[in-house]
Amino acid sequence: MALFSQDALNPGVRKREVFGWAMYDFANSGYTTVVITAVFAAYFVGGIAQKAEWATFAWTAALSVSYAIVMLTMPSIGAYADLRAAKKRLLMLTTVGCVVTTAALALAGPSSVAFAMLLIILSNTFFSYGESLTAAFLPELARAEALGKVSGWGWSFGYFGGMLALGLCLGYVIWAQSQGIKADQFVPVTMLITAVIYGLASLVTFRLLNERAQPNPAALRQSGIKATLAQLHQTFRQARRYQDFMWLLACAVFYQGGVAVAIALAAIYAEQVIGFQPQETMVLIFVLNLAAAGGAFAFGYFQDRIGHKLALGITLVGWIATCVIAAVTTTKGGFWYAAAIAGLCMGSSQSAGRAMAGMFAPERQLAEFYGLWTFAIRLASIIGPLSYGAITWMTGGNQRMAILSTAVLFVVGLVLLIPVNVQRGREAALQANAIP
Repeated sequence: MALFSQDALNPGVRKREVFGWAMYDFANSGYTTVVITAVFAAYFVGGIAQKAEWATFAWTAALSVSYAIVMLTMPSIGAYADLRAAKKRLLMLTTVGCVVTTAALALAGPSSVAFAMLLIILSNTFFSYGESLTAAFLPELARAEALGKVSGWGWSFGYFGGMLALGLCLGYVIWAQSQGIKADQFVPVTMLITAVIYGLASLVTFRLLNERAQPNPAALRQSGIKATLAQLHQTFRQARRYQDFMWLLACAVFYQGGVAVAIALAAIYAEQVIGFQPQETMVLIFVLNLAAAGGAFAFGYFQDRIGHKLALGITLVGWIATCVIAAVTTTKGGFWYAAAIAGLCMGSSQSAGRAMAGMFAPERQLAEFYGLWTFAIRLASIIGPLSYGAITWMTGGNQRMAILSTAVLFVVGLVLLIPVNVQRGREAALQANAIP
């Protein structure tokens, strides 16, 4: 826990609490790594949907439905969590939901496309709620000048959770294949492994992380829905005051769309286009997570030194290079280069965005602003993978064209980052804090 000094934390925050907060990143990373990226995604296309032409589109459609649900509901949930001081309580409920529905994926087998899509929609919705709620604790824990390093430390720690889950699953898959066990039998076990790690690791978070927010007395006298909608209406009415936060949201819609493609479709691309075998794909994703952990950790410190905006911009340039290399390479070795760059950029770009959102969020509206942040990145998660799936379908399965088009999302994100003024955005948040 000597990775940062006590001076990086807000008064009254102990390092053990930051560890508890980071353990949630550790807990939920197995879900994205095993379910969304490395194992279930490829199994859905090749096993459940039997490699149908529409299989990739069906996978991206299921993810898009879940993201649409989150996009439409998370801002209200965030406002409710702020008004009722309920971030931790809601985090517990959404965690249980994700763990249960992830375990239920073990019941999805060949040809059960609708059932598998339903469970992906539910589990990914609960996962996204938890991801947003835990992010809202960051500005309560870290000082403004240390948001980058603390966010990066938590994000990098999270990747080790993903590697633990994937490593255990990989070990089991290698053993299962040596015994002649088929995918429709060993993939369900990996879902159970992932759910158990998620549930157990999150218990550390619930034991160590404190709810520091205080409920709004006026909200307690009103109905939850009425108070929540009133707060959201006020925030949107004052959007001009938070123009830099709004520019950041617009930027996130595009660059996070590209990141969502990498998370949701990396394994599918590796196997269907480059020719990776399932165990090779799992090794690839494992190494990608290792690179992402290192990138998020190192870049967190780098970000606080050079500035959030420049740091995020550098990662977007790296993502553009990743898409171009992945589109033109025809060998496994060439794809490894693209994966290495993607790994370094993945953790750092997501951590940088989370820290910037914290810079622009007023203290009394943390969950609400992170709910709006989630609105943006879930809209991105619809635009990115769904456009990828649609382009693949319309071009007769040409995923190279789809991955090259993803570079455009990062270019637009880079352009929309230009108007963001970090100092002005931070001052707007501080002014809001000063209003009684």
